[in-house]
Amino acid sequence: MSLDNEVKQLIIDCLDLEDVSIEDIDSQAPLFGEGLGLDSIDALELGLAIKKQFDVKIEANSDATKQHFYSVASLVSFIESQRA
Repeated sequence: MSLDNEVKQLIIDCLDLEDVSIEDIDSQAPLFGEGLGLDSIDALELGLAIKKQFDVKIEANSDATKQHFYSVASLVSFIESQRA
């Protein structure tokens, strides 16, 4: 499974998005607001799941973190940059 799809599946599983499939999530679309419509509680849960699954460090409440969580694509590049 590609990292892109792995992140999408993690979002679906961790947030119990039962009516959403990997294909429904646009990698470039915003995760919050008008995109997938996630909220701040979702962000916390997703952040913890990403830290646990991919073993990356996430700074709470930093502007950089907000940018990393903008879309699936930005999360994927963040995870890849942490693994290097």
